[in-house]
Amino acid sequence: MKSSPRQLVDGLLAGDRAALARAITLAESSLPRHQELAEEVLERCLPHAGGATRLGITGVPGVGKSTFVDALGVHLVRDWGETVAVLAVDPSSPVHGGSILGDKTRMPRLASDPRAFIRPSPSGGSLGGVARATRQAIALCEAAGYRNILVETVGVGQSEVAVADMTDCFLLLMLPGAGDELQGVKRGIMELVDLVIINKADGGNVDRAARARRDYESALHLFPPAPHGWAPVVGVCSAQEGRGVREAWEIVLRHRAHMQASGWLLRRRAAQARRWLFELIEGHLREAFLRSAGVRERLSGVEALVEAGSLSPLRAARQLLEAWDPASKGRTR
Repeated sequence: MKSSPRQLVDGLLAGDRAALARAITLAESSLPRHQELAEEVLERCLPHAGGATRLGITGVPGVGKSTFVDALGVHLVRDWGETVAVLAVDPSSPVHGGSILGDKTRMPRLASDPRAFIRPSPSGGSLGGVARATRQAIALCEAAGYRNILVETVGVGQSEVAVADMTDCFLLLMLPGAGDELQGVKRGIMELVDLVIINKADGGNVDRAARARRDYESALHLFPPAPHGWAPVVGVCSAQEGRGVREAWEIVLRHRAHMQASGWLLRRRAAQARRWLFELIEGHLREAFLRSAGVRERLSGVEALVEAGSLSPLRAARQLLEAWDPASKGRTR
């Protein structure tokens, strides 16, 4: 990275997309020097962040998330004159660690618009398919002037708590024909959603989408009301044909107005910042633990004993923690 943090921040605040991309790359890097630079850039950008509408979008593979995001983003930039940043988190291979990073190819109209910024990022195996640096990327995009942040998750069903915990509104995309699908929806995610949209309500799916809407509305009424007073709304759309996208965004705006008026938007953002703090602490502690000379000396042997069943994971963890020297900072003996 040739730019200094000040130059990078100046370019980013001026709306330089290349500077924004470089700043996010620093945030995603695992190199200690890059992490230090990313921290400095973020500190300078935070006073300029926080003003965007943050929408998390999830759903099972095949539900049309990228098509929906493309349609919604085009609606915002062309009909509302808005700016949009899409943080599309791709799945990383659990074997090789690679990811496809093909979201731009699935959002052709939005990708060609200068008012939109699309950043595909590898999930790195993080829970819920949310990249490690996504929280930083949200703040950086806001500082760069993007008024709407759309976070599209992998939707692998592990834990959508991650994306719900870094956005203002959480949208779940579903396919028409609730029936057995409704039985398979996890209670946890239904308790997190602010908005459910039945996508692909076109062709022969129109009637099935209407029935699915009624089924989901009935199911959501079984949950206790949220403390902030917002009752999840169910809508239908055809992202492919562009129908229902405007109505979906209007619901997002109603949700934001409700959260602002009730004071819950600020409370949610404050709670998210607090959890971000502890996520960072846990991550740094894990890295420091694994870099410790005492731990590195014993780790492979302890792992072998655990795999052979001759040492319990509980005792193994205790032994490694006792071998940890936090002051070593990765020094070798």
